[in-house]
Amino acid sequence: MYDIAIIGGGVIGCALARELSRYKASLVVLEKEDDVCSGSSKANSGISHAGFDAKPGTNKARFNVLGSKMMKDYCEELGVKYKNNGALVIAFGKEDEKTLEELMERGKINGVDGLEILDKKRLHEVEPNVSPEATAALYAKTSGIVCPYDLTFACMGNAMDNGAELKTNFAVEKIDKNGEYYTLTAHSGESVQAKIVVNCAGAGSGKIARLVGDESVNIGLRKGEYLLLDRESGDFVSHTIFCTPTKKGKGILVTNTVDGNILLGPTADEITVEDKSTTDEGLAFVKQRASEMTVNVPFYDTITAFAGIRAYSTDRHDFIIEESTVAKNFINIAGIESPGLTSAPAIAVYAAELVGGLINLVPDPSFNGKREREIPFCSLDIDTQNAMIKKEPAYGRMICRCEKVTEGEIRNAIRRNPPAKSVDGVKRRTRAGMGRCQGGFCQARVAEIIAEELDIPLEKVTKDGEGSELLVGKTKVCKY
Repeated sequence: MYDIAIIGGGVIGCALARELSRYKASLVVLEKEDDVCSGSSKANSGISHAGFDAKPGTNKARFNVLGSKMMKDYCEELGVKYKNNGALVIAFGKEDEKTLEELMERGKINGVDGLEILDKKRLHEVEPNVSPEATAALYAKTSGIVCPYDLTFACMGNAMDNGAELKTNFAVEKIDKNGEYYTLTAHSGESVQAKIVVNCAGAGSGKIARLVGDESVNIGLRKGEYLLLDRESGDFVSHTIFCTPTKKGKGILVTNTVDGNILLGPTADEITVEDKSTTDEGLAFVKQRASEMTVNVPFYDTITAFAGIRAYSTDRHDFIIEESTVAKNFINIAGIESPGLTSAPAIAVYAAELVGGLINLVPDPSFNGKREREIPFCSLDIDTQNAMIKKEPAYGRMICRCEKVTEGEIRNAIRRNPPAKSVDGVKRRTRAGMGRCQGGFCQARVAEIIAEELDIPLEKVTKDGEGSELLVGKTKVCKY
């Protein structure tokens, strides 16, 4: 029996788990995939939005601005990379410039600091590769960039280090109310009991709500396609660059990442089922819009394309963060589209207060909110490297040459909370396989290390969870 069960291991669920681990309450996170950060949280733009575009008075506006103000210190405490690079919303002509004025006024109402309008001359001074057709820009100084999976892993890891539990491959398919507690049953037949349930299931949050008879959570899906450029292009822009927004969102952006890549996208296509495939049409649109916003885009440095799913509220058009009106002790946190990543720290604090209104939360004096950052081995000075190799020789064996990731770092990623269980899980934690060759040279060795660490046959190692096994069997057995 747990005090609290959180359904969903995205950035919202993991941030809430971390916040609730401050208290003496038993807590479990239930994730349907084999790892946290397997849905929207792993495939978004990684932007800490300033909060100027959300409609005043909405949950989006409130939590965006609060989260933006928290993000730098939050990342520092959790050992997560963050950069305050600023954002530019560019205009092409008088009509767009009028929109910029409206956005700045909206931002001021929302409580965003450091907003200003740059004229054409100033815009091209601060960002030389912006299109010469751009006439002005809204400059949001407080906007930043963060690694979304680093943040999610850090939140969950810190929660686990403080006593929270994580159950992966636990797709909730049935929820029964038994007096004062819920029984949550997975597709495998495994079940857990909890007094309080928090629905953070992202794209599946509507389905989860309906399992307790709550029909108020209506979720639509949008697919966003991206292009990622190699680090060699990392100085192409220094800010996050947007066009003026539309009803579907902020549109295509051009930004650098905290790891030094350039990211282009996303599209915003309505879909009815979860589809994470990329399309020729979608990627062509990303290229077209990026070329309209900036000049000399180094598309030749493209190393991969990917797509992510955005879950949004079809009727409220806002974040849903509330106790269910039909199911006691059941909280819905749903429709968390952009700026969900930015809002996560603030949503977690508020949602913990909601939980505290349902169950007595006693602060745990042993709580430790700090998590040490894993500094890349290649970034350390030679004396520190030598000392680490002497203590653990695996740090002296290079596995991923593109990103300079060692065997020691990979083994640590499999051992540290939350543990990596797949090749992509290792990649998202260490960047092994994220370079120009995209794992062409290191994937096999990473798979071998996973098999050794988890004590499983090599044929059981997956790329990214059940159904993505890399090998199907042996072609021959060699005897020496």
